Amino acid sequence: MIEAPQLPGWLGPVNAVMKVLQRVGIAFFSFHLISIPGRRSGQLRTTPVSPFTVDGHRYILSFGQTEWVKNARQAGWGILSRGRRQARVALVEVGPPESGRIAREFPRLIPAGVQFFVMLGLVAPPAGPEQFETAAERLVLFRIESAEARPAG
Repeated sequence: MIEAPQLPGWLGPVNAVMKVLQRVGIAFFSFHLISIPGRRSGQLRTTPVSPFTVDGHRYILSFGQTEWVKNARQAGWGILSRGRRQARVALVEVGPPESGRIAREFPRLIPAGVQFFVMLGLVAPPAGPEQFETAAERLVLFRIESAEARPAG
């Protein structure tokens, strides 16, 4: 299992600002918030994400075994919000080889997020579709589904 990469120190404060802006209704770029119940506390934990759509399905791509990924695996659901809109969603993990086909679309659909994966050493430059497809085994991909389509966790 791939460990979580060492995240930069500035990420926490930047995420906090993004959460505040989203909660007061200011949505920008591709950012959404995903709130997932904690594995031990059950309290909702929130992190910014950038969903993208491939073949009519929405996905979230992440890096390694982060806390939100571990929580999502256990809970299987979350609350996805953008600005003041929110919806309960099911989170279904997608593994290789399907994840590679989907991850290869990330640089085209969320170009602003590409350098973050490169900076963490998870995707090799030039960080195009081929590199994201190759890196899929080190990344985590969730398909976002309607919560009504799956039983609550």
